[in-house]
Amino acid sequence: MGVSVISGGVFLHPGSGVPPESADRLRIALSGVPEGVRWRDPSPCRDADLARVHGAEYLRWLQAISSGERFLDVNTFISPHAYRAARCAAGSTIAAAERALSGETCFAMVRPPGHHAEPDRAMGFCLFNNAAIAAARALERVERVAILDWDLHHGNGTQAVFYGSERVLFCSVHQHNAFPFSGWVDEIGTGTGKGYTLNAPLPPGATLADYSLIFRDVFAPAISRFRPGLLIISAGQDSLRDDPQGSMQLDPGDYAELTRIARNAADCPLALVLEGGYGPSHGTAIAAIFRGLREEAPPAPAPSPPRPSTREVARILRKVGYF
Repeated sequence: MGVSVISGGVFLHPGSGVPPESADRLRIALSGVPEGVRWRDPSPCRDADLARVHGAEYLRWLQAISSGERFLDVNTFISPHAYRAARCAAGSTIAAAERALSGETCFAMVRPPGHHAEPDRAMGFCLFNNAAIAAARALERVERVAILDWDLHHGNGTQAVFYGSERVLFCSVHQHNAFPFSGWVDEIGTGTGKGYTLNAPLPPGATLADYSLIFRDVFAPAISRFRPGLLIISAGQDSLRDDPQGSMQLDPGDYAELTRIARNAADCPLALVLEGGYGPSHGTAIAAIFRGLREEAPPAPAPSPPRPSTREVARILRKVGYF
C-alpha cells in the first residue's frame, strides 16, 4: 500500500494565520515527512461538501467577513488567505479520504485545523471541520466511518456533527478539563447515535502507558467491532511533552505506537488529517507516524503501568461504548 501527503503553498502563506496557528508550525511538521512519500497538491472544497456539515447561514456569514482581517474569538483568525486555506484544507481532507478508499493511505497535512469547528460556529483556530466534512462525503460511498481524534484537545465540533448518528464512531482521547472544556466520559451520543461517541479525558501528565491502555482496551476493540469502511485519524500532536499548549507527556516516538495500534484496529482504508501540534519536536513525531503507517514500528516495550485514573476511564467506557 502506498503512502502519500497532501500539502502545498496555500497553507504556508504568511497571511493565513497568526501564532501559534501559523505557517511556521506546518513547516516544522512537514520536516518530518520521510523520503519516498508521494506529495500531492491541495484542492479546494466545493460548496456542497461544506454544506453537508455546516449551516447555510454560517457559510454565508463566514464568506462575507473573509474579505478583511479579524479575530472571530480570542484565537480564531480569518482573512482572505485564511479563508482560502481553510477551504483547501477541507477539500484536501476529502481528497485524502478518497485516496484512502482507492488503496493509498494519505495524510492531509493542512491548516488551519478543523476539529473544533461546529456546524454553525468557528472556534479554536478552526473555520471548517475538515475531518467531519471528509467523513460526510465518504458516507456516500461506505456505510460506516470511524474517526479517531488523538489531539490534546477534545474534538467538540466533530462530536457535535455526528452525535446522533450510528454511522460514525467518534473516539477522542484528550487532556481532562482543557479547552474546549468538553468531552466527558458521559458524552456518549444521543438517539440512534447513543454509544457511538467515546471520550477518554486523561489528567495532565499522561504518558504512553495511559494512551496505550485507552487505545488497546477501548478504541481498538470498538473500531474493530464497528467495522468501518474508512478510518480517519484527526492527528494533533500537541500532547508532546514540549508542546506549549498542554501538559501531556508523550515523546515523539510514541506516535509510532499509537499509529500502529490504530492501523491494526480495523481492516479498512486509513486517512489522516493534521490538527494541532505547536512544539519543536512536532516534525519528529510526524516522522514516527509515518514509521507506524509503513509498518516500520515494532510493538513498543511494555511501558510503566497506567495511572489508576486512566484505568477507571477505560472501565467506564467499556460499559457504555460500542462493544
